Amino acid sequence: MSNFDQQLEKIRSAKGFIAALDQSGGSTPKALRLYGIDEDAWSSEEEMFDLVHQMRTRIMTSPAFTGERILAAILFEMTMDREVAGKPTADYLWGEKRVVPILKVDKGLAEEGNGVQLMKPMPDLDKLLARAKDKGIFGTKMRSVVKQANAAGIDAIVAQQFEIGRQICAAGLVPIIEPEVDIHCPEKAAAEDLLKAGILAALDKLGENELVMLKLTLPERDDFYAECIAHKNVARVVALSGGYSRDDANARLARNHGMVASFSRALTEGLSAQQSDAAFNSMLDASIESIYQASIT
Repeated sequence: MSNFDQQLEKIRSAKGFIAALDQSGGSTPKALRLYGIDEDAWSSEEEMFDLVHQMRTRIMTSPAFTGERILAAILFEMTMDREVAGKPTADYLWGEKRVVPILKVDKGLAEEGNGVQLMKPMPDLDKLLARAKDKGIFGTKMRSVVKQANAAGIDAIVAQQFEIGRQICAAGLVPIIEPEVDIHCPEKAAAEDLLKAGILAALDKLGENELVMLKLTLPERDDFYAECIAHKNVARVVALSGGYSRDDANARLARNHGMVASFSRALTEGLSAQQSDAAFNSMLDASIESIYQASIT
């Protein structure tokens, strides 16, 4: 089996969850602050990204971080282009840890309109996909956000996500479709109804070999996305924590059978640059175990 086939098999059938390590320029200062590094610790964007790469490297090289409980890791583009323990990041993740490498490809969110935030244009996406494929990346992730239960806005989000998703499939990668519903959406359940109907209609239009993953906000109704999980074109359905605390996110996730976590802030909650390696690894191990257990229901 090729690396891609082995990785696809793992994504589809193994137990575990996805570690989201893809904070970008806008969210990096907050991620570092939560990690105990204040903004006066760097004087340029380059130094900031050096610091966040050190944080990510510490996580990825921890003995707690292995493919036994982690299916995949989502990487920021700069992380893909850097090295971990002397190896290109994707090679390190799969070769040393048996963790599937996935790349965040979106360029951030556009201004809100019709109660949603679409993705900004990605004019160089084909070049990025070719580079990612060459570096051993399995799949991609791209995020847009639903703020209101607005049918026109949600239709636009689904159309954009699946149009770009098919472009990613054509490049030989598996896209994670991520239309996040804001947990503060005033009619969250109604928004989820509209979103699921749109997703199922779009899934039914995919070709036999067009496989996608879905990354969705933990829903108001348990097992709400069961039809998506069962769909022949869906390799896996994962949940984002969306601002819920780790305990709350884990509790909600455990009630949604067949859905697994793809947590970012909830994964790194409690980790600190000031911790000794023993304390850091112990905290990360406990975090990984709690998310793993919630993911295998």
